[in-house]
Amino acid sequence: MDLNALIDSIRNFEGIKRKNLIKNVTHILQDSYNIAGRTVLGFGDDASAIDIGNGQLLLMAADGMWGKLMEADPWWAGYCSVLVNVNDIAAMGGIPMGMTNVLSTQDPEVCKEIMEGINYGVSKFGVPMIGGHFHPDTPYNALDVSITGMVGRKDVITSGGAQVDDQIIVGIDLDGEPHPKFPLNWDTTSSKSPQLVQAQIEVMNRIARGHLVTAGKDISNPGTLGTLGMLLEASGVGATIELGKIPRNESIKWDDWLKLYPGSGFVLTSKEINVDECIKLLEDVNITSRVVGTITEDKKLYLTHEEQKELLFDFNKERIMGIREEIS
Repeated sequence: MDLNALIDSIRNFEGIKRKNLIKNVTHILQDSYNIAGRTVLGFGDDASAIDIGNGQLLLMAADGMWGKLMEADPWWAGYCSVLVNVNDIAAMGGIPMGMTNVLSTQDPEVCKEIMEGINYGVSKFGVPMIGGHFHPDTPYNALDVSITGMVGRKDVITSGGAQVDDQIIVGIDLDGEPHPKFPLNWDTTSSKSPQLVQAQIEVMNRIARGHLVTAGKDISNPGTLGTLGMLLEASGVGATIELGKIPRNESIKWDDWLKLYPGSGFVLTSKEINVDECIKLLEDVNITSRVVGTITEDKKLYLTHEEQKELLFDFNKERIMGIREEIS
């Protein structure tokens, strides 16, 4: 394998490059995001966190469905709008509570497909869609969904807590297949029982309550290494990753696998003493998990394979999101 060619492909992956503009948006709110004095986390995480007292945090997240996904399969976009939001709450160690949506379309058939996908997602993940807003006269089709969840203040998993010498765990449900109309989606949930799918969400709350990890994110559209890169940025650290240790379904070549958005996948960092317990909990719910590398202090992400070692990202001078998370 030519590691340089793989790195060049990952660096130029649209799922990563489209994250580059996030800082241009968030910096405008930098002085006001905590205007009410209850915001616990700065920008850069899978969900925001509001202190509501009694040792509890209200988690809030939102996702807009990628236009390419809407065009490829409106039903799948509706289903994924549930999946991605539920995973954002799970990544924080939270319990998803409920969702709302903004649906924009003037096509009755597209509207029906989207809502049927949402309804199937709700039945699969057990999280209700409780309201929203409908635009029936837009010249485009769009779907945006927001979600709320709950987590203990002392239990919340953030993107910004990774520390030097922590072990990096990648966990992915390998039992899936590429979506036929959108092959960058690794579908691990639509054909599984609601009981297993919900257990894969709930396990992150168990990991959080056990304080088994120092940081975490769900693997999203930047892929496995892009998601890890965002975690490293948020934590202000670097890492060295061994390619061959990343869990992979061997029917998919590496270049595609590292860009996939899995239905159930997480990047976590953990103290060595907690690694085995964390991996056991994940594997008990069919999420294959391995230690793939170590956190370093140099703010660079290296990828190794056999005798090769190459630099993937240098966060001293480049960015994915470019956000260092602030925790209060």
